[in-house]
Amino acid sequence: MKCCSCPRKCGVDRSETKGFCGVGEKFVVARASKHMWEEPCISGKAGSGTVFFSGCNLRCAYCQNYEISHECFGKEISEKRLMEIFDELIESGVNNINLVNPTHYAYKLASVLEKYNSRVPVIYNSSGYESVETLRRLEGLVDVYLPDLKYISPERSKKYSLAYDYFENALNAIFEMKRQLPKDIFDDNAIIKKGVIIRHLILPKNTNQSIEIFRRIKENFGAKTYVSLMAQYTPCGKIENFPELQRKITKREYEKVVSFLEEEGFENAFIQLRESANEEFIPAFDLTGV
Repeated sequence: MKCCSCPRKCGVDRSETKGFCGVGEKFVVARASKHMWEEPCISGKAGSGTVFFSGCNLRCAYCQNYEISHECFGKEISEKRLMEIFDELIESGVNNINLVNPTHYAYKLASVLEKYNSRVPVIYNSSGYESVETLRRLEGLVDVYLPDLKYISPERSKKYSLAYDYFENALNAIFEMKRQLPKDIFDDNAIIKKGVIIRHLILPKNTNQSIEIFRRIKENFGAKTYVSLMAQYTPCGKIENFPELQRKITKREYEKVVSFLEEEGFENAFIQLRESANEEFIPAFDLTGV
């Protein structure tokens, strides 16, 4: 069957060969563990049960998970083993199951989640480069969508991630996510149970992109939308040809974007400290929990 599950629509039969995403039909996972450094409403005190999938339908030159997204390091596992991993994470006391970079496995995950019936919320943690048709297959199976909104400019998205059509597809995807989960619901400990949180990572020398992204979020979804401003950019990946990306963001860049959020009246913004830009926060992809 030809794969058309993401906007790439590469048309590859992944039962026979690898798609643009770099993986075949079977799940490949690089790490499954309790993660304490997500947004407070996701990690809380108990942690988030993250499952890091290998491969990716983007080619972000600066990816901090380059080893698994580009080089596809990981272990091939069965559907049965994936469900066992979910059980092990839940038994460790995590707040949720957090599927990290799941886009290229979306249809297989839908089949798994229909069988699994998770006891904790399921988070779909993605780059935002999604197909609306594929997201509809996940309706009723995902409790929280956690998409990135990386770029406005097609030139930037092509330059950094080889996806000229990123913004158009990501915006349409978020509309679909909000249609499925229109209300943001939290428990008594302020842990999210249902809803959508839109993430954005500030890149060096790209603050105008950041400001325009939040302007579009407000225009399309309103200032009450839950957003997460990420300041953790650390030079990683293959950025030799991008001198502007070979440093962390400056205090001035950070404050410029934070000030815009405040001025525009975003009521539900998680704002990451600039000190979070540290390689110590990047998980070790060593097959822990797999």
